[in-house]
Amino acid sequence: MAFRFILAAGMLAAVSASAAAQEKYRVYFGTYSGKESKGIYQCELNLKDGSLSPATLAGETSDPSFIAFHPNRKFLYAVNEGQATISAFAIDGESGKLTYLNSQPSQGGAPCHLIVDPTGKNVLAANYTGGSCLCLPVEADGKLGKATSFQQHEGPRKNGHSIHVDKANKFALCCDLGLDQVIIYAFSPEKGTLTRHGAFDTPKGAGPRHFAWQPDGKTAYVNGETDLTLIVCDYDADKGELKQRQVLSTLPKDVVRKGGSTAETVVHPSGKFVYVSNRDPYNSIAIFSVDPQTRTVKAVGHQSMGVKTPRNFAIEPTGKYMLVANQSGDNVIVFRIDQSTGALSPTEASVKVASPVCVRFMEVK
Repeated sequence: MAFRFILAAGMLAAVSASAAAQEKYRVYFGTYSGKESKGIYQCELNLKDGSLSPATLAGETSDPSFIAFHPNRKFLYAVNEGQATISAFAIDGESGKLTYLNSQPSQGGAPCHLIVDPTGKNVLAANYTGGSCLCLPVEADGKLGKATSFQQHEGPRKNGHSIHVDKANKFALCCDLGLDQVIIYAFSPEKGTLTRHGAFDTPKGAGPRHFAWQPDGKTAYVNGETDLTLIVCDYDADKGELKQRQVLSTLPKDVVRKGGSTAETVVHPSGKFVYVSNRDPYNSIAIFSVDPQTRTVKAVGHQSMGVKTPRNFAIEPTGKYMLVANQSGDNVIVFRIDQSTGALSPTEASVKVASPVCVRFMEVK
């Protein structure tokens, strides 16, 4: 056991050192296409000062509202929300430009979230309209094959909003906003199959949207889009079960709620902090701290400077900076993260991107 602990600690230190050695990251932005946006954009984040280079078009495609990388970093996958398709692109390592490979139907309406499983063999996606999820095989050349598994959610109102796999890659968890459930599937990366396993019932009216893990995979965080909450869950990896631990509001105590919704949940790479975005009319990032011993979560503050409909946000791998995509602000802004408290400090850095929805980081060699 001691040897395993030392080995794991050594691997974590090596990963941290590798991230720290980076001087910059390439950042890709998924958007809603329209008069100003033509698809997926890219820029560079300078880790020395948090500055961003101007954004340029990486690949033209329609409504790529969410994107994900293959583990080998040679391919990028995007949902095409308005066209109900999932698209594959090859990434040019030097320029970051994207070359379209192919696409497959999502078999449901408005696909809004996707991931690539850790083996790189499958793309899993969630369809908002009608509530469903599917698995598409990744071929050797990065192209997507026809779906190997499709799961239709059952109920009067179904809205699949995101899909995630656990650390062991044994279970896939799909948040369904309309059903107030996180539906859990046994997942076979070898066969590319999803098999209904169970479901976690969130509080009634919560509207579970997005989902994030503690680095050790033992705790999960779900944001309730409809009731503006953060739902903290313990996860039993052997049983594939979630158990509710806490429910916290994402709004300040003195705010009287009038509508609004949350959008994204992100855990700091250290596991010490959790963040949730509040959209109109609150336009803020809620900040929570995590007790390392008890895993108890506590609300510690909010940041609203320059935030305007924060659809998605992400923290780069070193944990120094957070990039917030202001969907209605048509820009992406940068916050510096206090490593002791999790507080977010505004910087002057921003980049113009029309209707930004998703933020993802790529190492630059």
